[in-house]
Amino acid sequence: MKTIAALQATVTAEPLDIEPSAAELDAIDREMPLIRAEVELLDAQIMTIDRPANELDARRVRRARNRVLAARRDLTNRKGMQSGGAA
Repeated sequence: MKTIAALQATVTAEPLDIEPSAAELDAIDREMPLIRAEVELLDAQIMTIDRPANELDARRVRRARNRVLAARRDLTNRKGMQSGGAA
C-alpha cells in the first residue's frame, strides 16, 4: 500500500496585525462626522419601522438625511482641498 503525502508545504496562517495603523485611525477620525450622521439617520428610520410615521417622525428622518448629505459634502470638500484640487 502506498502512503499519501501532501505535495505542497503545509499552509499555516501568519499572525495577523489586528491593530489599525495610524493612517487608518486618521481616516476614521476624518469620517466620524459622517458616521455619526448615518447612525442618527438609521436610528430615525428604525423608530418608524413598526408604526406609521407621523409628522414628527418624517421631520426627524428628513433632518437626519440632510445631516448625512451635509457631512458627505464636507468630507468630499475636505478631501478635494487636501489633494490640491479645486473644491
